[in-house]
Parts: sequence; structure tokens; C-alpha cells
Amino acid sequence: MSNSTATRTATRTTALSDGAAVLTRQLQKARHAPALLLLTQTMPITMLLFFGYVFGSAMAMPGDEYRAFLVPGLLAATAAGGLMTGVFTAAQDAHRGVTDRFRSLPMSRAAVPLGQTAADLVTTAVGTVPLMLVGLAMGWRVENGLPGALGAFGVLLLFRFAMAWVGTYLGLVSASEEAAGQLGSATFVLPLLSSAYLPTDGLPAWLRTVAEWNPISAVASAVRELCGGPGAQAAAGAAWPAAHPVAGAVLWSLALLVVFVPLTARGFARGRD
Repeated sequence: MSNSTATRTATRTTALSDGAAVLTRQLQKARHAPALLLLTQTMPITMLLFFGYVFGSAMAMPGDEYRAFLVPGLLAATAAGGLMTGVFTAAQDAHRGVTDRFRSLPMSRAAVPLGQTAADLVTTAVGTVPLMLVGLAMGWRVENGLPGALGAFGVLLLFRFAMAWVGTYLGLVSASEEAAGQLGSATFVLPLLSSAYLPTDGLPAWLRTVAEWNPISAVASAVRELCGGPGAQAAAGAAWPAAHPVAGAVLWSLALLVVFVPLTARGFARGRD
């Protein structure tokens, strides 16, 4: 093994071991804030009940069909919430001196954001299960069996992981905690400009184009296609991500990771100088 190969292997091993230490810290931090964890896990369920039974009565499709359409959309919107949590977590650590203390330690520059995003992924994986169970109780069904369910779960976690990296980068470069809070709150509008809650075929042409190229639309449609049920088929004339949602969701997630993982690692290493 050449010296350069050995160095790269050691660097990756260090990043993973240091990231695991940060992951443990983040999970312990979440354990000591159960009220916040409970709020973030129950909010999607509250939205599902509200949208499903209040808005469902006003939809053109029958209520049961709309609720089956809505569950994958809310799962995708929850996955997109990695952007908000990433912004909050990174900004809080950056502006309270925690990130500077990590920088002073002999650890990989990618370890801290890796640990933070991995911790978010773990809590999301656990929190998604109750939302799915409530969805099943409301009439949503996984028509394509266990393989479809596992595929949909994998797409959701991959997208959540990618969005957490985006949020972590934005939190690192934010001017203040307040600015990060405003930015994170503004991301709530992103699922509204997608097919998460409503089909896009009835939208004006320009808005339909925006919605169909929204990554959240691709993820929501991918979950519908993998699980089966209402909204699994794209409307005529749909944009490429809407017509090929599984490929679109995976490509969007990978593209975000390719761009924001190195940006975040450099942003962490560079600091706020």
C-alpha cells in the first residue's frame, strides 16, 4: 500500500471515528431535551390529521383517497425538514462557541457535520415510524409490499441526509442565530411549492414547472410510486423528475450531497475568519 493510499485510509477512519463521537454527543443532547424531540416528532402527525380531515373534505378526490395521497407527501416534507434542523443545530453551535471548541481539537474537519447529520438521520428514522403507523390507521396502504416500503424508506432517509448537509452549511455561514432561525422558518414554504399536499396538474403552467422540479415533489412521487396508491402515475406532460420520480429523487439527493458535503467541510474548517 502506497503512503498516499495509507494516508487517505487513515483520514477516512479518523473522520468516521470522530464523527461517531459527535453522533453520540448529539444523541445525548437530544435525550436531555425530550420536549423538543417530542414536538418535532408529533408535528408531522398533527399536520397529517389536520390536512387529512380538514382539507380532505374540500378536495376533488374523495377523503380516503386524498389521505392516501397525503401521507407520502408529508413523509417527503418531513424528510425536507432536515434543512431546518440542520440550520438550527449548526447555527446554535457556531454562535455559542461550540464549533470553535471542536475546531481546536485534533479531529477531522468533516467529523462534526458528519456526526450532526448522522444524528439527525437516526432521530428521523425513529420518528418516521409513528407517522407511517398513523397514516396506515387513516387508510394509507403499502400496495407493493415490503420491498416497496423499504425502497421508499431508503429514499426518504437519503433525502433527509442530503437536506441536513444543506442546512448545516447554511447554519455555519449564517450571520447570527436569529438570522438562522428566520431562514429555517422560511423553509416551511418549500413543501407548499411541491406535490406534497396537492397534485400539480391543476396548477398554472409556470407554477406547475416550479413544483415539478422541486426535489420534494420527486421524493413524494417516488414514495407514492414505490408504495403504490393515489398519485403514483405522473400526469401527461410532466417534467422529467415527476415522470421518473425514483430516479429524480435519488439524483437530487446525490447532487445535493456532492455539492454541500465538501462545502460544509470547508466551511467548518475555515470558520468565521
